[in-house]
Amino acid sequence: MLYIQNTTILSPQQRINNGAVLIDGERIAAMGTAENVPCPPGAQVIPAQEMTLAPGFIELQLNGGFGHDFTADPSTIWQVADQLPRYGVTAFLPTVITSPLANIATAQKVLDNKPAGFAGATPLGLHIEGPFLNPKKKGAHKKEYLRQPTLSAIEDWSPERNVRLATLAPELPGALDLIRALTARGVVVSSGHTMATYEQAKAGFDAGTRYGTHLFNVMPPLHHREPGLIGALLSDQRLTVGLINDGIHVHPAVVETVWHVLSSRRLSLVTDAMAAMGMPAGKYVLGELEVIVDETSARLKDGTLAGSILTLDAALRNLMAFTGCTFQDALPTVTTTPATLLGLCAERGSVTPGMRADLVLLSADQQVIKTIVGGQVVYSK
Repeated sequence: MLYIQNTTILSPQQRINNGAVLIDGERIAAMGTAENVPCPPGAQVIPAQEMTLAPGFIELQLNGGFGHDFTADPSTIWQVADQLPRYGVTAFLPTVITSPLANIATAQKVLDNKPAGFAGATPLGLHIEGPFLNPKKKGAHKKEYLRQPTLSAIEDWSPERNVRLATLAPELPGALDLIRALTARGVVVSSGHTMATYEQAKAGFDAGTRYGTHLFNVMPPLHHREPGLIGALLSDQRLTVGLINDGIHVHPAVVETVWHVLSSRRLSLVTDAMAAMGMPAGKYVLGELEVIVDETSARLKDGTLAGSILTLDAALRNLMAFTGCTFQDALPTVTTTPATLLGLCAERGSVTPGMRADLVLLSADQQVIKTIVGGQVVYSK
């Protein structure tokens, strides 16, 4: 058993001062004030004075990190997963961008082969970003691998086969059929890399789309007479919206505006980080494309943004800085909101008895001190 004592427990639903959490195996056995949750004999004790205990962070869009790119080499997913807890991430969707379908199949198989003794962030399934994207909004995706939607291309895509989320352009011929098919299987469908009009976006929503990939990026700008996908995402209460919150992909003033519209219920912070996350500046790859990385951003040779070098804990701190919200206000954007989108809120996203013991301990300035995955301490600063 693991006993965390004298901590401030922050779950999106509540705050408990001088709290304690008892973990038995992979689950939270009890939580509450320290006087109501005593330490059983023999339990391992983690003193957590002046720390905050929060649910582990869930990342929905991660292309790689620590020098590894999932599209170029899907086998590196587990190596990256091993290191993600340093940023408070306890579960994530490895993201494979536009590439041959055989590459996606390889990544699916990688997730079937968890290394012996692995203790790191849990891959919940793939986020497949492409290849059904609009060539006019390809961003850092290789044009020659883009293709029109066909049901035959996705016949093996399902949560059971390690596909959790798929980004596509809803205006492409056949896209609505794909959205309906994937949604029926339990795959979350997202709109992104698109030229969709407002009406085309709404048609995608009605077919089952429930997410928007990196709001504002690689989609037409918001116009007061043609709201496009951005207007549809902001106004439709059915949709959860992903945002890369590095202050580069979206200006802080716009982040503040989006926060007032979406709040934490519909806003999902993501990093869209690539191989250079956690690494020094230099040259890296995203899929098959060379990316030049400086101290703040990752770009192709022509200046196109190519993912980010953001970390998820930094994205949370940025949200607080850009909007003035509290940490408790911001917390659902990387916990309950992504868990709910993926249909996993009964298992993840809050500090509640019976839930998986995926937790993060943070300092007063929201720096990660310890990360716990499935009841095991997998990172200590």
